[in-house]
Amino acid sequence: MPATIAQTLSYAKPLIDRHIVGVDEAGRGPLAGPVVAAAVVLCKPRPGGLDDSKKLKPARRAELEAAIKRRCRWAVGVVEVDDIDRLNIFGATMLAMTLAVAALCEQLDDEPHEVLIDGNLTPHGRRPEWRWPARPIVGGDALEPCISAASIIAKEHRDRLMRGYAELHPHYGWERNAGYGTPEHLAALLEHGPCPLHRRSFAPVRQLVLL
Repeated sequence: MPATIAQTLSYAKPLIDRHIVGVDEAGRGPLAGPVVAAAVVLCKPRPGGLDDSKKLKPARRAELEAAIKRRCRWAVGVVEVDDIDRLNIFGATMLAMTLAVAALCEQLDDEPHEVLIDGNLTPHGRRPEWRWPARPIVGGDALEPCISAASIIAKEHRDRLMRGYAELHPHYGWERNAGYGTPEHLAALLEHGPCPLHRRSFAPVRQLVLL
């Protein structure tokens, strides 16, 4: 399984804010699985009802994901567990964002004028490959529609990955907890120990490895 993956898809639809890219991530907190970032340039008209993915019901989030993918430009960057443990989760998140924007730029005619990123930090100065003007926005996934769209794409993409991994490692309930440290997941870790998709750099997993 490759340590880093970038995936992209585009459709020839009219765009607005062509050079404004929204970026968000999913999966910084879980004990297992990759961290995923998405980058989105919104279409015209943009899908209605965009919001922070965590505030949306699953059915509505899935509908919006389909609309974004059908009508807008988007890309994802995926950083796997080995690189999370090597870089730490912050560094891996910065890499995932960089991969997502680089993949999106391959679709666009020009470089983005600005990249809007959810949070208070950006990959600028933290990843040598990052070359775009970037602005962090705390709570941006609820404030900026392009970041909201990115949050939806990132979460749906990661949840789908974790459901697939759950079929390979059924003990941990990832189809329900997406790798987060729920009581169910922690109890399974104690009973079965960590698998190769667990993040050894995260304390609950590291402590079990050291036993």
